[in-house]
Amino acid sequence: MDREINTENPTAGMQGYRAPHVCKLVGITYRQLDYWARTDLLQPSLRAAEGSGTQRLYSFSDLVQLRMIKGLLDAGLHLNRIRQAVDWLREQEIDQPLSEANLVSDGSTILASFDREGTQEYLMDALRRGQGVFAIAVGQIQRDLEGELLDFAPKAIQAELPLTELQSGSEAATS
Repeated sequence: MDREINTENPTAGMQGYRAPHVCKLVGITYRQLDYWARTDLLQPSLRAAEGSGTQRLYSFSDLVQLRMIKGLLDAGLHLNRIRQAVDWLREQEIDQPLSEANLVSDGSTILASFDREGTQEYLMDALRRGQGVFAIAVGQIQRDLEGELLDFAPKAIQAELPLTELQSGSEAATS
């Protein structure tokens, strides 16, 4: 893998990925990567291009975000809609908007889900500037209910025993 040490601040010890390998890993062309950097969709976080002869240096987090953008493009979303969603996510004071949020798309809209300060996850429409979206986590409800039933079952069995004995006693008395 073509990784390079950040020579601008060698004490930081950060390593990064050069553009040709980023393109291979993400599955995009160099023209796409260059355009996204020049138009501020996603700037390389380790080193930007500074004129002729310098190369951009991308972090692993940048790779994750680039692959998310590629995935949204593959899902049929137009780059302008992706840009809108990324801009809104950046306004939410998220350090790495596309790696800290879970994004869901139906091909026409982008829903973002993320957990803040220990609160439960929630869905927001990233293209409608954070319009809330109603969602129910059915799997979590099922797991919670199963746990409650395990606690409830021994109590219910204990509560039924006297009733069963009472019923069998009353049947013996009537026969």
